[in-house]
Amino acid sequence: MVPPSASLRFLVLGPDQGWHADQLASAATAAEHRLRFAPYESLSASLDGHGHQVRCAAGSLSDFDVVLTRTMPVGSLEQITFRLATLHALQNVSSENDSFAGPIVLNPPRALETAIDKYATLATVSRLGYDVPATAVVQSRSEAMEAFKRLGGDVVVKPIFGGEGRGVMRVQDPQLAWFTFATLERLDAVAYVQQFIPPGGIDTRLLVIGSQVWAVRRRSSDDWRTNVSQGAVSEGVEVTAAQRQMALRIAAEIGIQIGSVDVLDASDGRPRVLEVNGVPGWKGAQQALGIDLAARMIAHAEALVAARRESSDPPQTGHRRPTAPSSQVVSPPVHPHE
Repeated sequence: MVPPSASLRFLVLGPDQGWHADQLASAATAAEHRLRFAPYESLSASLDGHGHQVRCAAGSLSDFDVVLTRTMPVGSLEQITFRLATLHALQNVSSENDSFAGPIVLNPPRALETAIDKYATLATVSRLGYDVPATAVVQSRSEAMEAFKRLGGDVVVKPIFGGEGRGVMRVQDPQLAWFTFATLERLDAVAYVQQFIPPGGIDTRLLVIGSQVWAVRRRSSDDWRTNVSQGAVSEGVEVTAAQRQMALRIAAEIGIQIGSVDVLDASDGRPRVLEVNGVPGWKGAQQALGIDLAARMIAHAEALVAARRESSDPPQTGHRRPTAPSSQVVSPPVHPHE
């Protein structure tokens, strides 16, 4: 871990208001680090014969030790692509130029690109051999109706991007299904259609920070959705060995250092991975677990910076340079999911 005297410079890309922002600011201050916020809209880049610089409202990103990626607002395809490209540029500098190690980015842009996309996420999870709900992703009303029938006439329709339960609806009526899919087609939106898994209203969130995993069961007495932002109640539960292994394996495959894996508790006894979140909300989890999770995130970032600094120090004569534990190595539009 970074010595107490080594104050780090944190940049949070995202809103500077709200509970999560306050938690991160308090945790950084308690650890005697400096933390600033900047909106994604303020990102800019300049290129010339002397190099490449990425700036934001808080200054040059090269002046920070750690960049924490939080909520990315809605934007055009060009805006979203550019924002992610600037983060990729920082990653490339960090990995290719030992004379200037850019900031550690948590989570890395490649991980964000996968985690934001529900289809890409579930495809990755399925490839790893874990159960997922039967899902169809189509671009036409007729194909969506075929999927509705094939999946039993009881489905959940979601935006392929987004979180906190916004825009999610359960559809059981063929006429409502036709209207819903026709609307999506008019909006040039992809239809993400998922089989409803009973009983609904209960799931388990596996929160991952580095190599640590916590489990929170979320229940809703009057809604099939389990988002805390929609009124669900959370309770801390013990993490099983299988859950821990699964959460860490999925996180490593996608590349997230801080995130969550949401698992449906199905009445047929077959848990199914529903989503992987690269910008997780943790308010409900923190209240249920009684743990300062923002402090754990700051501590994990400290460990990553310490490992990088240690590996970049010249080895002493007659001594082998120590290597960082595998849990501390950084793996090569976004909304928090609560």
